[in-house]
Amino acid sequence: MSVHDICILGGTGFIGLQLVHRLVRQGHRVKVLTRRRERHRELLVMPEVRLLEADVHDPAVLARQFRGCDTVINLIGILNERGHDGSGFRRAHVELALKVIEAAHATQIRRLLHMSALNADLTHGSSHYLTSKGEAENLVHTQAGNIHVTSFRPSVIFGPGDSFLNRFAGLLRLSPMLPLACPDARFAPVYVGDVVDAFVQALDDPASYGKRIDLCGPKVYTLRQLVAYTAQLTGSHACIVGLPDWASRMQAAVFEYVPGKPFSRDNYRSLKRDSVCPHGGTCPTALEAVAPYYLGNDEPNARMQTFRREARR
Repeated sequence: MSVHDICILGGTGFIGLQLVHRLVRQGHRVKVLTRRRERHRELLVMPEVRLLEADVHDPAVLARQFRGCDTVINLIGILNERGHDGSGFRRAHVELALKVIEAAHATQIRRLLHMSALNADLTHGSSHYLTSKGEAENLVHTQAGNIHVTSFRPSVIFGPGDSFLNRFAGLLRLSPMLPLACPDARFAPVYVGDVVDAFVQALDDPASYGKRIDLCGPKVYTLRQLVAYTAQLTGSHACIVGLPDWASRMQAAVFEYVPGKPFSRDNYRSLKRDSVCPHGGTCPTALEAVAPYYLGNDEPNARMQTFRREARR
């Protein structure tokens, strides 16, 4: 295994933190770019990691930070934008991807790992999110030149600290009834550890060069099944009420203007396409093998996750 000098964008997020730890354990030299360095104490205490404050949307900053590295990993993505016209998605996904590939060419980067999304599709994307993800994915591949690019297209990702099952766990605690939009939407949830494995294994694998890799867990669930399973693990007795399509659209239109935008019309449009791999699961870890250890009320690991969340505030 070669030792790499790696610059990571999005390394302070849910997936990024686990990937950074794995890369460091394997002896790689890792640099993480972030907007607010002091907010990430879990990385500040790691002497092997260079955590640098940087504006990743500034091409000159990217070129300066990429210099001396041989690999760039771009994990940055958003699920919602501040506005409603898709410009926020384009900035976070497409415009940043263009700046990354241009800076990579300017600094002779030879390896780029790019986080995309299952169903990312420039021409047939059902939402601004999926369309912009598809455009960004196409961009890094078509403009790769001498750079070896691999993109990863995961279904929804679960694991300790996730924003998917944990969000529903929080909602289930708030009310005796949960009106659930798009209850029949289908997912093949993939474990964050398997996603990290895919990135690490691809790093030195020539067979992955130029590939777009779908990442799905071994089992398909409806959204209603996932929320019901979350309720079971957390001991919630909330009534889950699946909404018909018209009510799902209405909920999205209303929640889009709630602070924090918990659900939007763009999310609704994304849910109209099943997030499942066309040829079945590609990653081995089952949801049932992991979720009880961070959602279950009686598990020591669940209490540890609470302590960790509090420590990061």
